[in-house]
Amino acid sequence: MSPLKIFPLHSSQWRPAINLLESRQALILGVGLLLSACAVGPDYERPKVESPAQFKENKGWVQAAPHAVSAQGAWWTIFGDETLNALEPKVVQANQSLRASYYAYQQALALTDVARAAEYPTVGVAVSSTRTSFGGGTATTVGTTGPSTVVEGKSVAFSASWVPDFWGKVRRQVESNEANAEASHDNLLAAQLSLQTTLAQTYFQIRQVDSQMALAQSTVSAYEKFLQLTQNRYVAGVATKADVAQAQSQLANARVQLASFNVQRPQLEHAIAVLVGEAPANFSLPPMPSLPPPQAIPAGLPSQLLLRRPDLGASERQVAAANALIGVAKSAYFPSLTLSAQRGWTSSSTFSNLISAPNAFWSVGPSLAETLFEGGLRRAQVAQSENAYQQAVAQYRQLSLQAFQQVEDQLAALSALFEEAKLQQDAVAAAEESLRLATNQYKSGTVSYLNVITAQTTAYTANNQNLLIAGQQLTANVALIQALGGGWEDEAQPAGSGDGAKRPEKSSDTELHENPDH
Repeated sequence: MSPLKIFPLHSSQWRPAINLLESRQALILGVGLLLSACAVGPDYERPKVESPAQFKENKGWVQAAPHAVSAQGAWWTIFGDETLNALEPKVVQANQSLRASYYAYQQALALTDVARAAEYPTVGVAVSSTRTSFGGGTATTVGTTGPSTVVEGKSVAFSASWVPDFWGKVRRQVESNEANAEASHDNLLAAQLSLQTTLAQTYFQIRQVDSQMALAQSTVSAYEKFLQLTQNRYVAGVATKADVAQAQSQLANARVQLASFNVQRPQLEHAIAVLVGEAPANFSLPPMPSLPPPQAIPAGLPSQLLLRRPDLGASERQVAAANALIGVAKSAYFPSLTLSAQRGWTSSSTFSNLISAPNAFWSVGPSLAETLFEGGLRRAQVAQSENAYQQAVAQYRQLSLQAFQQVEDQLAALSALFEEAKLQQDAVAAAEESLRLATNQYKSGTVSYLNVITAQTTAYTANNQNLLIAGQQLTANVALIQALGGGWEDEAQPAGSGDGAKRPEKSSDTELHENPDH
């Protein structure tokens, strides 16, 4: 660094110094801008992922696309359930886990600003005022005599320093932090989608339980009537005591089954309360013994999946962040240049009216630093960053394969459940007819009560299984929506094309997080 030069303000050398300072600053700025165009490290390219031409299990069971909704949009509205439509927005507005993810995203944005601040010079000011006494003693010293000299000094100095980003270290760090912020945004969307699908599945489970409770209650009522019939027949001498005991046992078992649902339903209701950000004590859902029909979900193409799922977007952005850090590590091989300048004023005076003269000073100059030996530290740091990049690539590709698997699994499940539901409906019809015939035959005395019990059990099991399949279809519906990334678009603009293929900078749902305390 150039030695500090101090000139009195009245000196004729002061103006040339100012001119020299300004010319040097202009030269340094120009050179810095010229050299800052380069950046070490590899430029980012999205990792290639081999995707199949189409989903294997998408065998055409979907006949029509549902109402169009945007990616990560209100997909739950296709089920036509007003209660679910009212609950889902509360996840975004009040769920505390989602709020935590939002603040993680805000931290990532702040870290990007922290890194970007290094692109600019640092400007500061220092002000000092001192008072020094020397000579024959001080006024506070007991027993001292003689005059003393008090000198008062004041100074004001403005300083500026800048580290030109010759090798792109700062830009690569900003690039990495920006990618991490985008990954955090996608993680926020993924968390939002996960909570929304969990809410929908839990809601359909509670509606399934309501339907099963209604079935169990109607079964209890039917068994109570049949017990009364059997007791009347016993009094009339046309039924045995064993028939009455069997009817009582059948009724007791049905009541136990009904009571078991009173354990399951409150737990599901409490889970929904937490998902929508409410205390379980303050939340309740009235029973509604009905289930919406399963909906047709367009699966689209596997290649579109890579652009639609927020968790895949987050993983890909983490690859980009790791790639940029390779450049940060490689920049350590190059010297670091710091440009600094200072300008200020200093003055001193004495209270005994000695000579007092203010002085102005300035300094400007570069400093260059380079590491000559570090025991292989930089080489190890580059190797670590390169391997971290390869790890991120492998994780992204593995997650992509798992995404394909999840879609295939749910497509296969829905296809199988569709066929199972048709067969189960036939089984329900046959069981109901068998119960009707057995009941009539028992009343006419042509069969024993054991035939009725068998028919009753078969009919209840068939109807209950029918409800279980309907619930499984809805659960698989929602799981497929989650596997596809939370939404789709109509045939005029298939998912993954045009604007739908771009990562949303801010979705409408995310905007609700902008004021999380409201």
